[in-house]
Amino acid sequence: MHRAPNEPWQGDLWLATDYCLVAGQVGQTQAHAHYAHQVLIACAAPVQASIQGQVECGPLLLIASGQPHAILSEQPAITLFAEPLAFELPVLRQLCEDAGADLEGLNQRLRALPRRPLHPRLATALQRVRALDENTLPAAQLASEAALSLSQLERLFSGQLGLSVRRLVLWQRLRVALQLALGGSSLTEAATCAGFADSAHLSRSVRQQFGIRADRTLRHLRLRLLD
Repeated sequence: MHRAPNEPWQGDLWLATDYCLVAGQVGQTQAHAHYAHQVLIACAAPVQASIQGQVECGPLLLIASGQPHAILSEQPAITLFAEPLAFELPVLRQLCEDAGADLEGLNQRLRALPRRPLHPRLATALQRVRALDENTLPAAQLASEAALSLSQLERLFSGQLGLSVRRLVLWQRLRVALQLALGGSSLTEAATCAGFADSAHLSRSVRQQFGIRADRTLRHLRLRLLD
């Protein structure tokens, strides 16, 4: 059993459309799993995490999309969250090994890296998801806008992305909410504008996806938008 997180994450959060970099003090997390691939890059001592129940330690740790894990380190590090629809994990490994703990260099390499090709209708659906606001986006509506049946859309998502439509929509809502909260909005305002029922709903989603408390961590991070 992993103990509860102690020190919150602190530092800079660089947010792009399909990836995010957090540079500063890594904090412990509870066990969780999320849609993004994650790479932990040590700035000094090796980083440590439990990945699918196995404790791993090293200068660079890779956590694939959907893998249950918990961060065990409390130390300076760079953390990359990258969307699987855009990046493949082996490519991210090589990129991070080449860049090391050079935050600016890592960001430049990520910006220049070619994205995975997507089915044109899946790309249309993704563009609509990225335009989410506080309104709901039923999967049937998303399928219609991509000129697909609901079953075709679900097959495309599961086949090319390995996730459900609902899970990608949740990830995008979290991205919007975190951007708003880090930009100065209250958790309640951020939750409402991103389409969550209330701040408690947003807090639960952050804890499930990242293993941290939103109210305790977000105030220690500084936002930089990359797009």
